[in-house]
Amino acid sequence: MIEYRSIRVALLGAGSVGAQVARLLLEQGDELANRIGARIELVGIAVRDVDAPRDVALPRELLTTDAESLILGADIVIELMGGLEPARTLILKAVSSGADVVSGNKALLATHGPELFAAAEQVGAQLSYEAAVGGAIPIIRPLRDSLAGDRIDRILGIVNGTTNFILDRMDTTGASLEDALATATELGYAEADPTADIGGYDAAQKAAILASLAFHTSVPVDRVHREGITGVTAAQVESARRAGYVVKLLAICERLADPETGEEGVSARVYPAMVHRSHPLAAVHGANNAVFVEAAAAGPLMFYGAGAGGVQTASAVLGDLVAIARRHVLGGPGTAESTHAELPVLEIGRITTRYAITIEAADQPGVLATIAHVFADHGVSVGELEQTINDGNGRATLVIGTHEARESALAETVAALADSPVVTSVASVIRVEGAE
Repeated sequence: MIEYRSIRVALLGAGSVGAQVARLLLEQGDELANRIGARIELVGIAVRDVDAPRDVALPRELLTTDAESLILGADIVIELMGGLEPARTLILKAVSSGADVVSGNKALLATHGPELFAAAEQVGAQLSYEAAVGGAIPIIRPLRDSLAGDRIDRILGIVNGTTNFILDRMDTTGASLEDALATATELGYAEADPTADIGGYDAAQKAAILASLAFHTSVPVDRVHREGITGVTAAQVESARRAGYVVKLLAICERLADPETGEEGVSARVYPAMVHRSHPLAAVHGANNAVFVEAAAAGPLMFYGAGAGGVQTASAVLGDLVAIARRHVLGGPGTAESTHAELPVLEIGRITTRYAITIEAADQPGVLATIAHVFADHGVSVGELEQTINDGNGRATLVIGTHEARESALAETVAALADSPVVTSVASVIRVEGAE
């Protein structure tokens, strides 16, 4: 048997994930060679500062600040720098030089994915990105390969570990958002500036990637409806708990059909929602991630595991690397992205969902009838009603659960309730997702 030459790998970035990738490549070289049929040669690691402290002791001779020179002559480039630039430019240079690319850069793929995939397809290169969504969870390859012959109808994902830790702590301990965030920061789950997580930006980038892949349609991140968890209160979480629900920040990607015309479109959105405790996503605790896929033929599928962490995410990177390296040994072009359906991306008002609405209203005869008329006028049906009388102030608290309705109709109903003379205030509104 003729032994295949060594496959030259350039690594861009040596942060928490990149350093672990380098360590595993150096420590597990023999085992990886047996799986691939060729030896992996780590030719260099591009970093901003060769003297910066790192979690893993790396051979100094591999470190360089010259990323552009490093990628020339590499067979595979692993990009773990993060950010849009210079990552975008370097990936394009790598592809144009004939290299395949492994990336974990969710922001870059959500923003410039179509450009990068088109560049790779033009030269027959492979661009793989399992580590961009869900950390160690294998979700990209199942959607791209295993389910390529199926029809994906819906994806519900908990794809941000920081927010899941915060909401889980609020649910289990009764903590406020501020206290739960402080704990997450202390334990290292939240950054010093947690905006990307609690504002829903990180989850929105991942939703754009999942929707594009699942529906074979380019879904730009700026078309993903985004709401973070900053407005979630301890009272909302407690109310949900009493009703048998838990609050989760969900990334939802859904294929929709117009009931009148039959025209199909896709929706991608991120927002906090109540999930019934019988749903598999309700059991996702701590900083873990999970993606629940509803496929026409395969049915419901659940992918669960660590959504972050250096060594955990490095596992996903190495999975991509091994798959690409095997193709080098066997020959053949890279697998192109299937984004040729190009379904329209629909606005949030077109989706169908349920609401849980908490209002403060006057405690007097005729109030419930007036409120019921507001719902009826907008074509929204009430499913559940819980009323608590506030002694001494002449007001009652109503928690109203709706049946499924168009988001636009539900939003109009909430606006009309806020304007109603019998309603003192609309205290909270939260969506309800996932079948019981």
